[in-house]
Amino acid sequence: QVQLVESGGGLVQPGGSLRLSCAASGSIFSTFRAYTMAWYRQAPGKQRELVASIVPDSTADYSDSVKGRFTISRNNAQKTVFLQMNSLQPGDTAVYFCNAQRGSRDSWGQGTQVTVSS
Repeated sequence: QVQLVESGGGLVQPGGSLRLSCAASGSIFSTFRAYTMAWYRQAPGKQRELVASIVPDSTADYSDSVKGRFTISRNNAQKTVFLQMNSLQPGDTAVYFCNAQRGSRDSWGQGTQVTVSS
């Protein structure tokens, strides 16, 4: 089994920054570098949406709503993926989920709350 544990969420004022981390363990540990890792978010009353993804060669992709503000990165040695979030806006408020995907394998973390409010 794959375990993903997110951390780094919290309350931040508009314009502020947060850095989310997702640590992987379990059966993914020896093959982490082969996984596509992604961050999703889900705001109250809305569907879960893809925020950013990073494939094994570290090519990253972003949703239009966060492009230029968020940066996804990965450290294969630490089995960790990060999401640096800058210039946060109230519309970024959501639970942020880490996802690991490889072929038919698809795993999720429990989520971390990000609240942007003054």
